[in-house]
Amino acid sequence: MHLEDVYKTIAFPSDEILFKEKNSKFFGYSFPIQNEAEVKPIIEGLRKQHPHAVHYCYAYQTGTSTLLYRANDDGEPSNTAGMPIYGQIQSFGVTNVLVVIVRIFGGVKLGVGGLISAYRTAAQMTLESSEIIEKTIDIHFQIACDYKNINKVMRVIKEKSVEIVSQKMEMSCEIEIITRKKNAEMIFDIFNTMFEVEIKQL
Repeated sequence: MHLEDVYKTIAFPSDEILFKEKNSKFFGYSFPIQNEAEVKPIIEGLRKQHPHAVHYCYAYQTGTSTLLYRANDDGEPSNTAGMPIYGQIQSFGVTNVLVVIVRIFGGVKLGVGGLISAYRTAAQMTLESSEIIEKTIDIHFQIACDYKNINKVMRVIKEKSVEIVSQKMEMSCEIEIITRKKNAEMIFDIFNTMFEVEIKQL
């Protein structure tokens, strides 16, 4: 069975892009995010950067196996801004990403079709200017054992090229490790069958 354990995201915040349509200006930005809590401060920052803008529309998606997403029209007619932006996130196949399009009204109404097209194009340009990278989906485990058993634990960690996140070496030892999702079951089984060694997923 092939287990998908990679996902696409963006490496770092994109440069600002500008798309113009009938005197309206659409400024586009993308940001790598891990959770919803990061969204609000980013939007607030853009409000300060563009105090004369009328709409700060955005969409984001987070997660890998379970996806969470939200699309926000910020006062534009329903589904004319947030969903076209989200459509581009889906089209590029990225997650853990926030795309914000800031609109400065130019005096000419674009209509529903015009708005959908403008927000979609601005979002597409934004993601095209972003550096898209592949990351592995990683699983964290905690291993606990007495110090007398640490050598056999460390031997497996070295043999299987497992990354150590943190370790506490005392009479009783605790090691946090990280491994790719596709190797997680094998790693768990190895330590789970070891005498006097406990492993749990974090």
